[in-house]
Amino acid sequence: MLILLTIEEIHHKIFKGEFLFSQHAVEESAKDMIEDDAIMHALLNGDIIESYPDDPRGESCLVNGKMPDDRHLHIVIGRSQDQLIIITCYLPTLPKWITPTERRKQEIKNG
Repeated sequence: MLILLTIEEIHHKIFKGEFLFSQHAVEESAKDMIEDDAIMHALLNGDIIESYPDDPRGESCLVNGKMPDDRHLHIVIGRSQDQLIIITCYLPTLPKWITPTERRKQEIKNG
């Protein structure tokens, strides 16, 4: 039986230090010059805005939170046994995101 990640579980695991950064998350955060502390801050004040229970790589979710400088940050979180995996993080911007919580609708291609 699949038990979806909750924001309470994420907060608990972050407080206890039961998380790891994927290599992809390290690379993406460095590219955007986002410090680990800013990621933790965003996770601890964020909310789950999308859940991906059927992801072939394993259940995950998207958290939207604010960093200390008040910018929004998206963090994709998964679970590996008893630890969280920070899969990636990025700044939600156009063209993909209209607002930090609203995706841009994809255009329907003809033909």
